[in-house]
Amino acid sequence: MRTWGVSDSIKLYNMENWGDQYFSINPSGNMTVHPKRGEGPGIDLVSVIEEAKKEGVAFPLLVRFQDIIRHRVVALNEAFRKCITEFGYKGQYQGVYPIKVNQMREVVEEILDAGRPYDFGLEAGSKAELAAVIAANTTPNSLVICNGYKDYAFIKTALSGIKLGKRVHIVIEKLSELYQVIAVAREVGVTPLIGIRCKLYSKGSGKWESSGGEHAKFGLTTPELLHAVNILRQEGLADSFKLLHFHIGSQITNIKTIKDAVKEGTRIYAKLRKMGLNLEFLDVGGGLGVDYDGSRTSFESSINYSLNEYVSDVVYSIQEVCQAEEVPEPNIVSESGRALVAHHSVLIVNVFGNIEVGATPIGLNETADEDDVVKEMRYLQQNLSSKNLLEHFHDAVQRKDEALSMFKLGFLSLEDKAKVEHIFWQICKVIHKNAAGLKYVPDEVEALNKHLADQYLCNFSLFQSIPDHWAIQHLFPIIPIHRHEEEPSKNATLVDITCDSDGKVCKFIDLRDIKDTLPLHPIKGHEPYYLGFFLMGAYQDIMGDLHNLFGRVNEVHVFLDETEPGGYYIEEVIRGNNIASVLSWIQYSATDMAKRVKEQIDAKVREGALKPKEGVEMQNFYEELLQGYTYVDVEKQAKPQYQISTEVRPQGAPGTNGQPVTLN
Repeated sequence: MRTWGVSDSIKLYNMENWGDQYFSINPSGNMTVHPKRGEGPGIDLVSVIEEAKKEGVAFPLLVRFQDIIRHRVVALNEAFRKCITEFGYKGQYQGVYPIKVNQMREVVEEILDAGRPYDFGLEAGSKAELAAVIAANTTPNSLVICNGYKDYAFIKTALSGIKLGKRVHIVIEKLSELYQVIAVAREVGVTPLIGIRCKLYSKGSGKWESSGGEHAKFGLTTPELLHAVNILRQEGLADSFKLLHFHIGSQITNIKTIKDAVKEGTRIYAKLRKMGLNLEFLDVGGGLGVDYDGSRTSFESSINYSLNEYVSDVVYSIQEVCQAEEVPEPNIVSESGRALVAHHSVLIVNVFGNIEVGATPIGLNETADEDDVVKEMRYLQQNLSSKNLLEHFHDAVQRKDEALSMFKLGFLSLEDKAKVEHIFWQICKVIHKNAAGLKYVPDEVEALNKHLADQYLCNFSLFQSIPDHWAIQHLFPIIPIHRHEEEPSKNATLVDITCDSDGKVCKFIDLRDIKDTLPLHPIKGHEPYYLGFFLMGAYQDIMGDLHNLFGRVNEVHVFLDETEPGGYYIEEVIRGNNIASVLSWIQYSATDMAKRVKEQIDAKVREGALKPKEGVEMQNFYEELLQGYTYVDVEKQAKPQYQISTEVRPQGAPGTNGQPVTLN
């Protein structure tokens, strides 16, 4: 019999496809990260975990690989440079990073540093983002693109950026903004750099399809665009119109959609050039996607194109239309964010328990006085065969329903109800296991895979760390960090530590479909078991909420260094929120709360309900609690005074001790 190996895990979790050569497994069975995309031996994630633990960093833990960001920025810019040279394209490429995708300072600064040779710029969509962008150390030739709805302060800040020597382009989203820009520009005494977003008929594909098209939230219709041109000419600002912008949505899954939109947008650019407008830039917006499931399809969690194909089609489509219209080829701007930062961060969570369907910590031995419905259920269990799987499954479901009805009416004891439930699930486990070898498996039996799955208890908040999975059912690759030399024998779903029933992950990536369960390894006593949530760098950091007051998680920033042990070093540790800081966001003062608790303790001491020493210890514990991490501390658990066993005691009948039944 062939033994399980690392190559089997790579295939099982489809890693070679979604990993895009950034992630692999080493011979020890540990996940490794290759920030330079396949080059070098890779960074062992287990080694990073152990080093973080030595620094006193608790889980959950977000690990950022800054070198991956650099690699992605260089790859995007070099792809455009190569394509422009090969096609003999007359314009240049100048990209910008939309900081809404991940506004963390370390992320933005890494992108700017890596993009410096390419004059890579930034995009802002709010006053707060623009404040950060204006302060950023961009190159003199890089672009700053201002999107989103704009008020007086937003526009004045953008125009002030022009006075500071920055190439700040204010993109008009609605006509009223144009009047504001003209008025504030006169007040400030600066000639504005204006862009206009046009609404295309072309729409995106995937989950964000509705954000584009003629009913999009942003942009000017064709009549409005022509009206804006007339206003600019009347105000003597026609030469300020430098950039035409369009955007059809995030995570565009189908390359045909991108080509259609670029052709339509370029056609508008060409007609404007023929009207005598000296446009310099065509901004094709964002939408460059990430293949989260590795299927390379137009499915919502995938894309059916590569980076090189995307770049080639954008450049060729623009060139084709411009040559046909006989107008100059514009400089190309793109606002790719997800494709730059998604790969660089991994959320690592520790599993601290599991809930197994049908497990029982007590003995459920057969007794003479048990109800007939229990005896009938035992008969079904003892007489299972490959020929009556479906029949006995239907009978077991019926008996279980009968038992529940009898219990509600008071005709069944609690003990007999427990026996029926336990035997039912044991029957289901046997049926599901043995149905795998049949040529045809009925849907209701196939569905048992989901119903019989263990629930693995994971130390994280879905709402804080992966809000897109909860809000829009977005899929992320989830894989054990270690033990890949072992075959995973459990099918599981994941539940977080919030008290919300939605705090669970029960949809997982698959090459051909969406899986209801994730193959995982059995938990070994108190040995740690870690799961990694990959491709987490886009949007998740900033969109997480405070459900149950679980705050930001701990972070470590990892950099490549061949001279260091393991080929890396942890450059920075950023501590997650403690309880006091999270409470302060909702107007609670840690000092005031500690004072109130002390008053209550002092009152109980005066009453004699507490001894003075107990009061001091209670106060100290409360104040330490406020400074603690908001997540579960698995290391500090009270030890039970008795042994808890989840094994079922032998009962003499096949299958009643929790062991699989072998069918005849």
